Amino acid sequence: MIRERVITAESPKMIDDELYILLREENIAEFNTRRPREGTYALSGLDFRGLNLRGLDADGIDFSNSYFRQADLAGLNLSNSNMDGASIGGANISGTRFPTELSAQEIVMSLKYGTRLRYSS
Repeated sequence: MIRERVITAESPKMIDDELYILLREENIAEFNTRRPREGTYALSGLDFRGLNLRGLDADGIDFSNSYFRQADLAGLNLSNSNMDGASIGGANISGTRFPTELSAQEIVMSLKYGTRLRYSS
């Protein structure tokens, strides 16, 4: 019996976006060179599972509702990124700086159990 995977609005997406593809290919230096500098760059609801994103300039990127399971986020400065609703289960977060709206408990819960990060009000 073949099981068909059901894609829901909650499932992480992969999109045909030139800059997103650079990240999927782990071409971080090229992404950093070409990414928009003004305003917020939306990469919400996307699949970053298992990727090495070390060195990423994440300033102003909207990663809300994205999946980072088993991704390497070591040393990233995510303090000016939107991580609301993202999941970081099993990711390498050594030296990562998170937005102040995220409590340490939220980060640990997401890291350990894959729960979605919730901003404190």
